[in-house]
Amino acid sequence: MNEQITGALFKRMVLHGAAVITAQKQAINDLNVFPVPDGDTGTNMSMTIGTAVTELRKSEPATVEQAASVTASALLRGARGNSGVILSLLFRGLSKALKGRETADAAAFAAAMQEGVSAAYKAVMKPAEGTVLTVSRLAAKQAVDTAAAGETDLERVLEDAIRVGYAALAQTTEMNPVLKKAGVVDAGGKGYLLILDGMLAELRGEPMPETEAGESREEKADFATMAAEDITFAFDTVFIVRKAMADISLEPLRTYLNSIGDSLVIGEDDEAFKVHVHTNIPGNALNEAQKYGTLELAKIENMRTQADDLAAGKHVQSTDDLDAVEAELESVPVEETPAVAAPEKPYGFLAVCAGDGLAAVFRDLGADGVVSGGQTMNPSTESILEGVNKIPAETVFVLPNNGNIIMAAQQCAALTEKQVVVIPTKTVPQGITAMMNVDFDAPDAQTITDAMTGSLSSVTTAQITYAARDSDFDGFAIKEGDYLALEEGKLFDTDGSLDTLLHKLAEDAAGREASFISLYFGEDVQEADAQKAGALFEEVCPGAEVAVLSGGQPVYYYIISME
Repeated sequence: MNEQITGALFKRMVLHGAAVITAQKQAINDLNVFPVPDGDTGTNMSMTIGTAVTELRKSEPATVEQAASVTASALLRGARGNSGVILSLLFRGLSKALKGRETADAAAFAAAMQEGVSAAYKAVMKPAEGTVLTVSRLAAKQAVDTAAAGETDLERVLEDAIRVGYAALAQTTEMNPVLKKAGVVDAGGKGYLLILDGMLAELRGEPMPETEAGESREEKADFATMAAEDITFAFDTVFIVRKAMADISLEPLRTYLNSIGDSLVIGEDDEAFKVHVHTNIPGNALNEAQKYGTLELAKIENMRTQADDLAAGKHVQSTDDLDAVEAELESVPVEETPAVAAPEKPYGFLAVCAGDGLAAVFRDLGADGVVSGGQTMNPSTESILEGVNKIPAETVFVLPNNGNIIMAAQQCAALTEKQVVVIPTKTVPQGITAMMNVDFDAPDAQTITDAMTGSLSSVTTAQITYAARDSDFDGFAIKEGDYLALEEGKLFDTDGSLDTLLHKLAEDAAGREASFISLYFGEDVQEADAQKAGALFEEVCPGAEVAVLSGGQPVYYYIISME
């Protein structure tokens, strides 16, 4: 029987939940209604919570507040896809409710689950029932009801929540017409319940499931990759400040430090406070803290160089080695690269796409940066944020170019001092059209926003890929390996012949009276074959201007723009 969740227990619960969803991520991916190979829900959710695992393994949270805060911060930055963003919102609300708590009893944890649901519903523009939102809402409500009835055993509270959650999950098939047609439950709801399953298993003392082959739970196995991708803020900064006044509020400092870093922990008593934060600008953190008192002690270590040394099998330097290396450092000029590029112009543009050819197109049209990602790998909020911060502009327009990346991009606005405007492009052709409609001399950002957004309806996107699995969808009997033609995100046709699908799409373009047609061929298509496809479109659409360009994108043989 467990009646309190400590910081250490919360950490283990999250690790266990992550292990469960990672072990079953392919089963969740298989629930996807569309059989196309893409960044599926199981992959996105497991990678999102995996960022929390990385951060939690670096820390020893003394309180449940600290453990929940580290988890929420990591999830926010590591969120991938819509399902990952919603998962991060559920934990962000939970963290907010656990603020100030050393431990959490059944009632407090149930209330925190409900606060997480509220945060998710508030952040989603048009909440849809029959999704993870429904599952999490009903599960949290049951947790609250069970605790309110006098139950103090956390295992029982979570058991009841999960039981009701799975009942709600079963109903998602009837609540969502698309799921009903496919005969499956909501993948996001299933993923969330698997995480709760793991958290409950940890409470019960059950062993953690083994991760998949090639995915070692040992940090050291992938340390080089972690160093490059997961250490967002380089400097581990710890300092103590003697308070100017005993009752001074540290909330403004907490807000500021959260804006320039993560893994923030502030401990205090009546006389002093101690700060631990990861940041790229430790000097700014120290300067801001001195507004609240007198700096007594500070320790700053570069985690990136430490990680590189560890990966290379070298001695890991720390502040303990300062005397030994001081003489060498005195002769080495140090130039710190700012975490956020200073604004040199009013507007900048960031595009998300996969493929060198597509990236070159966006750059030629004026994009300042390109984040690699798309269907096969939805970039995290952190990856998009890094791209935003590198652009030396006051306002950065972000083109997600994928409906499953829009929410992750939108989370960046609260994480940077730059103004971020997300143009809701769902396809690469929409993104290209939006860039073609930019007036770089526009008087204000709203003028550019209106022009880019208004242009999206002028282009129709078609894509040709392959079926990742057998499926019976929307009247089509799809076999694994068949070619699939999608138009505006919906299944257009399927066939064993690529040429047949190209001809049907050319006829569709002619029916739409398209004037401009662009074929971006992928990495698996030979240029000669792409030119034949272009000639086909010219034959079927004699009045259209047809362009054939190398996109270099994976998964999609062709991405076709019709205007």
